[in-house]
Amino acid sequence: MIELGKETERVLLVGVSVSAQDMTESLLNELGELAKTAGAEAAGRIIQNREQIHPATYVGKGKIEEIKDMLWETESSGIICDDELSPVQMKNLQDILGAKVMDRTLLILDIFAARATTSEGKIQVELAQLKYRQTRLTGFGTALSRLGGGIGTRGPGEKKLEADRRLIKNRIAQLNRELKEVKRHREVTRGQRRKSRIPVAAIVGYTNAGKSTLLNKLTGANILAEDKLFATLDPTTRGIKLSGGQEVLLTDTVGFIQKLPHHLIEAFKSTLEEAKYADIILHVVDSSNPQMDEQMHTVYETLRKLEVGDKPVITVFNKQDKAEPGQTIRDFQADYTVNVSARTKEGLGELLQTIEAALREKKVAVEGLYGYKDTAKIQLIRRYGELMEEEYREDGIFVRGYVPADIWDRVSLGDSPNRRR
Repeated sequence: MIELGKETERVLLVGVSVSAQDMTESLLNELGELAKTAGAEAAGRIIQNREQIHPATYVGKGKIEEIKDMLWETESSGIICDDELSPVQMKNLQDILGAKVMDRTLLILDIFAARATTSEGKIQVELAQLKYRQTRLTGFGTALSRLGGGIGTRGPGEKKLEADRRLIKNRIAQLNRELKEVKRHREVTRGQRRKSRIPVAAIVGYTNAGKSTLLNKLTGANILAEDKLFATLDPTTRGIKLSGGQEVLLTDTVGFIQKLPHHLIEAFKSTLEEAKYADIILHVVDSSNPQMDEQMHTVYETLRKLEVGDKPVITVFNKQDKAEPGQTIRDFQADYTVNVSARTKEGLGELLQTIEAALREKKVAVEGLYGYKDTAKIQLIRRYGELMEEEYREDGIFVRGYVPADIWDRVSLGDSPNRRR
């Protein structure tokens, strides 16, 4: 029996550099990784230096001819442009090249569609895809005629376009209703977490920084972790107990990326908002990546768009086993930094201690001798805070620890003479 393997699609990567500081080369490297994740092979790349992107064809006329020749030479089926193309740019390129034309947004949406497994993820991806397609209906395909001026131009083509627009609009409205229901459930879950007073640490970072591997190693979760961009899409929450007895919930979030499509930011807002409502942020960074600083900047910019502020940030410089020896790494925007290798578990103990220290900053110290009739207060300390020391004596139980400020009144010894001893 002969097995026929699936043929890998070959594509060309196309970018436009409008300034010396726009890192087009590294962005095309990333675009190549995205193509690989989607199941395609980058057969070549073309970069054009221009003062601005061509409004009609993305690149200039000369480059288009170069692309046509390269498509034939490399036997590629199409091109992927590094920027989001307008409907006009995409149609013009398709007409001139006679090949498939994609952009970074379409590629990322395709990856997200393949990776989404939960109903929430599928709703979010479909919503983003429909919003992307909604702006690109007019003028595509020979089956859909475009209206011109004058008599005799009103035909079935425009009716088909109107029908497609109406279908997409209705589907978007339905998905928005479903997403509101999902968001309501997520808010209920967040409310229950707040009532339980269990602190939440949101794991954020650039895609493929090792967030899922870190969560797996810390909590024993069995989340897919691959050396691919957007290997995991759906958020996962797992609990972990720190050395002081404090329980913490760790929530993984979708990876960030440069030029993350605004359709996705809007669609995944309810998921990304996990960072907004978390107590602390674990910012995971791939310290072996040459573009580490740019990736960190992208993460902070995305957090700002989500209005995530006033949260203690622990930057976790991951993949130390792959980093250059003696490399100087720092994050001036972080409150704490820790060097780890999630794969080898190096530095994970220090990371847990740092999480404990960051949470302790938001707590109030409690110390004193509790009578045996006050054991319920000690249980509150144990449940919602950290019980650092507990010593049974003849006249009571000496306790030293930390509790959230909002339960201080419930565990305080007040003016009792046993308050400190």
